[in-house]
Amino acid sequence: QPVSWASCLLSELIGTFILVLTVVLNLLAHSRAAVFSIACSLTCLIFSLGSVSGAHFNPAVTVAVLCAGREKTNAGKAASYIGVQVAAGILAALTGTFMHASAPVPLAPSAGRSEAFLGEVLFTFLLGFVVLSVATIESPLSQYSGLAIGMCVTAGGLAMSNISGGSLNPAVSLGLAVSHGNISFLPLYIFAEILGGILAAAGFRVTHLDEYRNKA
Repeated sequence: QPVSWASCLLSELIGTFILVLTVVLNLLAHSRAAVFSIACSLTCLIFSLGSVSGAHFNPAVTVAVLCAGREKTNAGKAASYIGVQVAAGILAALTGTFMHASAPVPLAPSAGRSEAFLGEVLFTFLLGFVVLSVATIESPLSQYSGLAIGMCVTAGGLAMSNISGGSLNPAVSLGLAVSHGNISFLPLYIFAEILGGILAAAGFRVTHLDEYRNKA
């Protein structure tokens, strides 16, 4: 039985909400283990909901899947996913701020704009490329995909924590910006992350040629 479209959207809503809420609560608590908490949250959600919606939970990942082709999604479905992810991200950021009863976390780079932009592009590329390579191939690595994808968050979060913060997700970026009320850096993050998703699809097309060959 195919999964219903309503179930797919609910899956993306739940997954994105919990993921962004985990990010926000860790940031507000100034957790020293934020990267690992966020990676664990994503890993658990992928194993729980991957078979329902594909467990994107990230507009950049959805863009990567769309641009990679192979009829894994289409423009209408991708737009629906992104709409749900954005709404969930904003709601999660507002919820986290309410729960912690403290000032919201701003979306802002710790280093220069150029450095932050490049870092977000590169590590969103890593995330999107790994999702495509382990979860959308003809024989997906279903037993390991959640761990591999979650480790991308660990890699990007640790590497970029003192440069851009390692958002790697427009839903996270938008949630932080809206909840704080300062969107001045939002275009930089959104553009970098979506570009990273597009480049991930391009890299996948070049490195996984067998996925595009007609099978006998």
